[in-house]
Amino acid sequence: MKKLEAITRHAEVSEKAIEKYLVQEVKAIGGLCLKYSNANMVGYPDRVVCLHGGKVVWVELKSKGKKPTKIQTIRQNELVSMGHEVYTIDNKQTIDELIKVWRAER
Repeated sequence: MKKLEAITRHAEVSEKAIEKYLVQEVKAIGGLCLKYSNANMVGYPDRVVCLHGGKVVWVELKSKGKKPTKIQTIRQNELVSMGHEVYTIDNKQTIDELIKVWRAER
């Protein structure tokens, strides 16, 4: 039983679980949550969230308590300096808070 609890606890805070939850919640408010990958330019956030009204947000997903790498921080700062919204998310509660804001902006 302890092994099952440990697996369940890990799944709740893994990057994959957080990413799946983000995709689900963005879809529920009518948005798109696109996977971003560019082999020639590393360090950009994992997801591009496209919302109604033309709002576009970049999201870096991390396992609970993990921080962005140095190159990820550089890329995030680059995007912010260009006027983009960028979030680093390591838990479902932050997603819930953002969804409330995005839903209200719709």
